[in-house]
Amino acid sequence: MAISRDDVAYVAQLSRISLPEAELERLTEQLGRILDYVNQLNELDTGGVEPMAHPHDVQNVFRRDDARPSLPPAEAVANAPLAKANMFRVPRVIDEG
Repeated sequence: MAISRDDVAYVAQLSRISLPEAELERLTEQLGRILDYVNQLNELDTGGVEPMAHPHDVQNVFRRDDARPSLPPAEAVANAPLAKANMFRVPRVIDEG
C-alpha cells in the first residue's frame, strides 16, 4: 500500500505537527516501507492461529492491599497552604448551578 506525500501532510496537519519539506519526504518514504511490511504480514495464513490479546501468558500482578502505618493526619497536612480539621482545603472548582 503506497502512501502519498499529501497523506502524510494531512496526518501531520491533523496532529498539529509542522513538518519541513525534507522531513515530510523522509516520513513519506519511511511510512511507505512500514505499510509495505504490514501488507507482507497480511499475506500470511493465520487461519489456525487463535486470537490473543497478548503474546505472553499474563496474570494480574497487583500486590495485596494490606493496611500499613502511614503519616498521622495532622502531620500529613502540616505543610499544606490551607488546612482545616486535618484536611486539605482547596479552591472550589465546580460551580453549583
